Amino acid sequence: MTDISSAGTFALGDRTVKRLGYGAMQLAGPGVFGPPQDRDGALAVLREAAAAGVDHIDTSDFYGPHITNQLIRTALHPYPDDLVIVTKLGARRGEDGSWNPAFSAEELAGAVHDNLRNLGVDVIEVVNLRVMFGIHGPAEGSIEAPLTALAELQRQGLVRHIGLSNVTAKQLAQGRGIANIVCVQNHYNLAHRGDDALIDDLAAEGIAYVPFFPLGGFTPLQSTELSDVAARLGATPMQVALAWLLRRAPNILLIPGTSSLGHLRENLAAADLELPQDAMAALDWIGTTDAPA
Repeated sequence: MTDISSAGTFALGDRTVKRLGYGAMQLAGPGVFGPPQDRDGALAVLREAAAAGVDHIDTSDFYGPHITNQLIRTALHPYPDDLVIVTKLGARRGEDGSWNPAFSAEELAGAVHDNLRNLGVDVIEVVNLRVMFGIHGPAEGSIEAPLTALAELQRQGLVRHIGLSNVTAKQLAQGRGIANIVCVQNHYNLAHRGDDALIDDLAAEGIAYVPFFPLGGFTPLQSTELSDVAARLGATPMQVALAWLLRRAPNILLIPGTSSLGHLRENLAAADLELPQDAMAALDWIGTTDAPA
């Protein structure tokens, strides 16, 4: 079995976690809505992730809704002492599966209690406020009101640490004036590099950066350069994409998601993949505006 500790560790709040974790979003049904097509398979993925040493699981009660948290509880409760479960608030699901903002103090409090109940915990280790101003990515707007409400839930002892998701650098600066922000979770991968400067700034501050869609999201990354490097190293393109992220910055924590045991094992094996400098140089061109034609 792969030793994922070879990928290193980084601080997440007052805990230290391995840099290769697991994202539970894909355990829900199609469109992250409803129950999984293979419930036993979903539980098996969670149990194997934990057995492989994964100590950072990313989830949300709006996945399903409620489905992934209930699966995590069924598979892993009582939780290992070293397991850090991170959830997020700020959205609710419509009956048609739509994603709708849920930013009021009442909605955020209700979401915290939903997460506590469905995960079977008394306090949530890290809660990310998922900002919903933009449909396709971060968009400017004040986060003062919802983050102040979340900070109040933290003062009540229901939330231990706070992070931000889908935010701009300006919103991060505003948020850090309201609460101690321990992580940022934004869209970033080998081909989607808009947060390069933000990642470096956070690394200098010792703040974790957790890229969502590290493998491209619902449409997997596709690149001739990526495929060529993977073939040369005897790895899969997805393993190379994860290994590049691990090399990109020491504060990056990965949460690749899958509902497949085979893909889980493939993702975790990226911890052992060494990328030589010429491979890194070839991959660094992907996603940059000045890439050669």
